[in-house]
Amino acid sequence: NSMSNCITSDPTIGHGKPCIRGLRYPVESVLEWLAGGMTVAEILADYPDLEADDIYAALAYAARLTQTNHVELLAA
Repeated sequence: NSMSNCITSDPTIGHGKPCIRGLRYPVESVLEWLAGGMTVAEILADYPDLEADDIYAALAYAARLTQTNHVELLAA
């Protein structure tokens, strides 16, 4: 799976937020699970319709979002 196939945006799913393969898993949620300490294996065990490539596509998508000219830091 390439990132362009894994990450989709549909106004009828997840309020148009970027999601994994048209499923109701927002990229945001996947990133929060990883940031919270879940491993890829744990995510795949909890969400069997996801694949490892989906997780890596979410990370690649986030990395691309950081490649902007202007980033506003969030208050901690």
